[in-house]
Amino acid sequence: MRDPASARLGAVTLTQLTYAVAVDTHGHFGQAAAACHITQPTLSMQLRKLERGLGVVLFDRSRMPVVATDLGRLLLDQARVILQEAARLPDLRDQSLGHVVGELRVGALPTLAPYLLPRFLQPLTDAHPGLRLVVEELPTAGILDRLRQETLDAGLIATRDPAPGLVQRALFDEPFVGYVHRDHPLAARAALTHADLSLDDVWLLSEAHCLRAQTVQLCQDRTTAPDGVSTCARAVRFESGNLETLKHLVERSGGLTLLPRLALDAAPGAGRGAAVVVPFAAPVPVRAITLVRRRAYLKQHLVDAFVAALLASLPDDLRPPPAAGARAPVPPRARPGLPRVRARDDGR
Repeated sequence: MRDPASARLGAVTLTQLTYAVAVDTHGHFGQAAAACHITQPTLSMQLRKLERGLGVVLFDRSRMPVVATDLGRLLLDQARVILQEAARLPDLRDQSLGHVVGELRVGALPTLAPYLLPRFLQPLTDAHPGLRLVVEELPTAGILDRLRQETLDAGLIATRDPAPGLVQRALFDEPFVGYVHRDHPLAARAALTHADLSLDDVWLLSEAHCLRAQTVQLCQDRTTAPDGVSTCARAVRFESGNLETLKHLVERSGGLTLLPRLALDAAPGAGRGAAVVVPFAAPVPVRAITLVRRRAYLKQHLVDAFVAALLASLPDDLRPPPAAGARAPVPPRARPGLPRVRARDDGR
């Protein structure tokens, strides 16, 4: 016997709901079709069938970007819930069977990814052959936006500020150190303090990077004009998007920069003898490395495997102590060969 509610809905399919949510996400039929790997006529035809089955118009097609109607917004929000719950079926099956299989899409900061991810991605994918990783370098705002758009599963950021609608997990604190030209007066110091730092002497990342703001907060701006506008005494002002560039600027042009601890583990370059590493005196400034993910309990076993491998790969001085009664993470066993990881860089 056919359920009366099903009769009222007509033949609504998960595929149709997927296409509708894609249009809602992108605000454009062509972009939604490309994201779903179908042609735009196919997407439009399926949406018309969905609207006929529901008996409502989901989108105001006269506007650009395309927006949902008032009733369409309610139905599209519910469609997202339905799709998330449907996606849980294979996820729950694999989790209950202990299978770490499937795709995990992770965003990571450009100031963190090159120093942290190579430490554990190959052991992780060797230990779990069914795991496929897609890694993208993105700024914090990009990671949070992509998580809310459901095009990322998890992200690695450097803040514990609340992220509405998302779940955060503190991973570890990464201390800052000074990277100082050997002829700079601070190079002879045993340790730095906040009072030693001045913005007119520090090479900075560009404004797109949260590490810049953290660096500025640590510096005493001794070249602030009366109107509060920061000036710079150095003849050359170069704001980089890359920590390695900042290292080379210190080595070739003098001054100093602040580096997160893991950036020291990169292979030394030809000019590294021109600079010295000077730690901070207590209280040591740190950045809080945090994993952030969507609230939906999807791919939790994949995220857990990712986090366990990450924590096990950390140097001893960064590894957080295990919680009372908890077992420390065991590093995955590595095998020769390249990791099954697709890395993507948006250039920011």
